[in-house]
Amino acid sequence: MEIIRLTGEQALARMAELTEIYRAAFAGPPWNEDGHGVADFARRLATDAHRAGFVAVLAAEDSKPAGFGTAWPTPRPFPAGRAYNRVRAALGEQVDTLLVGALEIDELAVSPASRGQGLAGRILEELRADADECWLLTAPKAHDAIRVYERLGWRRLTGPAADVVVFTHGTR
Repeated sequence: MEIIRLTGEQALARMAELTEIYRAAFAGPPWNEDGHGVADFARRLATDAHRAGFVAVLAAEDSKPAGFGTAWPTPRPFPAGRAYNRVRAALGEQVDTLLVGALEIDELAVSPASRGQGLAGRILEELRADADECWLLTAPKAHDAIRVYERLGWRRLTGPAADVVVFTHGTR
């Protein structure tokens, strides 16, 4: 498996590949993404790729894309919109000390055919290679993803009643 680090421009040049992985990775439960969700991802990526500190990682096997991840440092002040409001509601003012400045893992997608091989962990390791602190979120119904993050040593910050599951990894 080849792991390729991409800049924002390189990620945009490979938008079709990233979108296809996203479509395959999130088509089934618990996400059930349809064409609208995939189009939303493509629009977000077109904007996110221009963020300060943006990085993407693409995993490919025999030149066929198998997974990817995207990340950037969380700016100050802690953003609003997207899922940020739910994170702030779940963590309160802790977001400023725990998450601002940390590398925010925004997307992690592994195609169904490539799951169970440790690829998610390899992508996460490459994304966070230069970061002391990282964070990510997922949905409470994403039981498989939660198990992966826990197995990889990520620390859960939110309790069982939260409508978003936030994990951190690092020294804070």
